[in-house]
Amino acid sequence: MTDGHTESTHSARHHPWGSEPLPDPHVWTTLGYRNVAWEPGLAIIEWDAPEEYCFRFNDGYVVHGGMVATLLDTAMGGACWTMMETHERFLTGDLRVEFFRSARPGLLRAEGRVVHRSKRVVFCSAELTDAEGTAIAGSRCTQVVIA
Repeated sequence: MTDGHTESTHSARHHPWGSEPLPDPHVWTTLGYRNVAWEPGLAIIEWDAPEEYCFRFNDGYVVHGGMVATLLDTAMGGACWTMMETHERFLTGDLRVEFFRSARPGLLRAEGRVVHRSKRVVFCSAELTDAEGTAIAGSRCTQVVIA
């Protein structure tokens, strides 16, 4: 799990989203993502999925799969960012998502982790759960390091 690191307990270089204010518009501010915790190789974010990002299905709402993928991708990108040196950046080279069950409106929590890092490639994974801790989706990605 995490030991609850926040911006004040790590250097800005390793913060998953840097120390600069986010530009407007930005995916974080547009969607209302929250940085719950992070440490080197780990990023945990939450999102209160509103009905506006869902579609009607039978008698309820289901979160659009692209929104689920975006949340997982963002968590893995945050975990990857914590492993970058000052002069390094990265781009997603591959992204895979497995949907275990439908995500419903409400709290969604994504935990992204670095699985392995080499000089040029970072392999990450992420899990998405709902407020009760039920597994909703899983993801893996390959990040290409650009020095």
